[in-house]
Amino acid sequence: MAHNFIQGETYRFTLLTDRLIRLEYAQDGRFEDRQTQLVQNRIFGDVNYTLKEHNDGHLLEIETKYFHLYYDGGEFAASNLWIDAKYQYTLHDSRWYFGEDEDGNLGGTFATLDHADGEIPVDTGIMSRNGYAYLDDTESFAIADNEFTQRVTEQVDGYFFAYGREYREALADFYKLSGKTPILPRFALGNWWSRYYKYTQDEYLKLMDDFDKERVPINVSVIDMDWHRTTDVPSRFGSTWTGYSWDRNLFPDPDGFLAELKKQHRHVTINTHPAGGIRAFEDSYPAVAKYLGLDIEHEEPAPFDLDNIKFRKAYFEKVHHPLEKQGIDFWWMDWQQGTSRNKEKVEPLWNLNHYHYLDNAQSHDGEGLILSRYAGPGSHRYPIGFSGDTFITWASLNFQPYFTSMATNIGYTWWSHDIGGHMKGSFDVELALRWIQYGVFSPINRLHSSDNPFSGKEPWKFREDVRQYMDNYLRLRGKLIPYLDSANIITNLHNRSLVEPMYYQYPDNTESYLYKNQYMFGSQLMVAPITTPQNKISNTGTVDVWLPEGQWMDIFSDILYQGDEIDNHPLASSTILVGQYKSGATTIKMSRTLANIPVLAKVGAIVPMVADPMQQIDELPVEIEIHVYGNANNTYTMYEHVGHAIAKTDIAIIDGHFKTIVDDPNKIVPNDRQYRFKCHAFTVDDSYELLLMGSDEKIVSVQADNRQVARARQQLITQLQGAEIAYEEKREILKKIDNPQVTPMKLATYAQTLQDESLQAMVIEYAMILQSHH
Repeated sequence: MAHNFIQGETYRFTLLTDRLIRLEYAQDGRFEDRQTQLVQNRIFGDVNYTLKEHNDGHLLEIETKYFHLYYDGGEFAASNLWIDAKYQYTLHDSRWYFGEDEDGNLGGTFATLDHADGEIPVDTGIMSRNGYAYLDDTESFAIADNEFTQRVTEQVDGYFFAYGREYREALADFYKLSGKTPILPRFALGNWWSRYYKYTQDEYLKLMDDFDKERVPINVSVIDMDWHRTTDVPSRFGSTWTGYSWDRNLFPDPDGFLAELKKQHRHVTINTHPAGGIRAFEDSYPAVAKYLGLDIEHEEPAPFDLDNIKFRKAYFEKVHHPLEKQGIDFWWMDWQQGTSRNKEKVEPLWNLNHYHYLDNAQSHDGEGLILSRYAGPGSHRYPIGFSGDTFITWASLNFQPYFTSMATNIGYTWWSHDIGGHMKGSFDVELALRWIQYGVFSPINRLHSSDNPFSGKEPWKFREDVRQYMDNYLRLRGKLIPYLDSANIITNLHNRSLVEPMYYQYPDNTESYLYKNQYMFGSQLMVAPITTPQNKISNTGTVDVWLPEGQWMDIFSDILYQGDEIDNHPLASSTILVGQYKSGATTIKMSRTLANIPVLAKVGAIVPMVADPMQQIDELPVEIEIHVYGNANNTYTMYEHVGHAIAKTDIAIIDGHFKTIVDDPNKIVPNDRQYRFKCHAFTVDDSYELLLMGSDEKIVSVQADNRQVARARQQLITQLQGAEIAYEEKREILKKIDNPQVTPMKLATYAQTLQDESLQAMVIEYAMILQSHH
């Protein structure tokens, strides 16, 4: 690696790739070579570059295919260090001066959404519309043998990324630098039930039984802070926010309670606010006090301090491990105390995330899991992220899709939000439903609410139609586990996130940056959640959707939409720039009843699901449903895992040739595995289904079912049925759409005469569908 160093007395530049360079400055000439909180690896291989020294007044110049660095000597500053990125994405230049903000940054994420009521500022990420970004690592602690330690004192330690619009390549190299995202245990991808509420153990078990009767899978049972003593602790101990002893008034038999949840195949996490340390009223205090040599007679506490190795050992071995033996699978650390306020101590949240994850991984054969807040870049190594207590408002919901996809720009891909919102707000069936619909198509679907007796998210607390829609979506989450687990493994193996901003797939299209709440969900689906209230006249929710090139199918209706033409016309400009953005022509306001949101599959998309959403999530299913959305050639690789064993199934559909190839070296796939293909809007040998057994193939006759116009007409009629307008107006609209003399263009023109904008949108959407099939 030494040949990638350019080093002087006080500076060092390290080329990791021809797009990524490390910049260091240290007055004493000492540089950090160990791992840090952010960086786990700096060995990337050979890099082609040119070095010039004492050229044209510069101390040195470093040039690669993608950037040109100039340094004039001295402590780094904008006046003596700058880098030209070789991308002409802006009118004037692509120059970054050291220390200056980069205004094209596409954002990263933020520590918490606590008390957020809509959009909040976020920290920067490594993706930029200008083609370059800078990531500072100066304040990181070093890591040696998995222990945090003070680093070598440097004035500057940062990384310059010059990846242009190669966003996925930038993310892959970020993970190579900072460490992989671990594979989540399969159960974490299902539905979670979480509530800040004083349940008794009988109430909680009955609640789980009620979900089973509803045929709604709950895979993770979250017990919030009231699992531990809060009301009977002597006042001399102060706040009961921290606790590690079961409240026997609520949970008289915690062993039996946890055993019953395990019998139901649920995984359990419980909440802890650790800042209060271990005090004398705790069940574990005698063992902790003995180990730490505390004065038991005077109730000497063990203050929380994970920097202290001896306290840390007591914290895990004497407090947490006994509870884990009872049946706790992982911990929800709810750290709310801010930073250590001490440069000599690592921030406590980093300590919690790092050591808890490592401890949990050790207890679960490498499959670690925590639920905790984001501590900064590098936190992706410790999934899952708890985004905090949001308000129950439309503004909160409206920000979450954008916030979640943007986090991928700093490698943080497993956010868990309080689905439904946590506090305040008011009863709003539509908001609750739309939030669940988004939650099913978010990384982690953890339903949550406060202890207000009226704010629970149980589906049966809502009117019957909304209850059915909620149940359907929560079941869909259960059915999607093979698709979700495949994306989970792909994140680790191939650095592609489950949730991506649209510009990862379509970096040169203006719309991919403008439609911020629209995102890719795995490699096969595109989601545009409805995050604003529905129109009171049409009783439909709407969302503006950009349709990229090609054809797209709504997975709920099988309706086909025509996207942009492939040869998009670039925007006119006074100066023609290399890499100029293209403008897509196909944007559409999609209208939906409460039943669904737009989830679109590129024609030919292959999405594996389980047949039964109540299937035990830890077991690989015998039958996999392969949903194929439209007749187009496509290939897809489905990954599955049990522990560390990974199997993959290559699925190919090419010109009526259906083929599955199973690669299962550890024999984790059931021997009698069936792949039942479900064909959407087309048939195979006059059937909508096709069955393959294991590694198998069949050649069939494929035929479109030619029902697209009928489906679109039925969607519009369903929407009109619920619209609160005069019956005669509805009939007039129906006459127009059924009149063969009315062309799609005339129909769109007619829509402009309707007084209500949502009615206009419904008819225009129909006209666009009609146009694409003429």
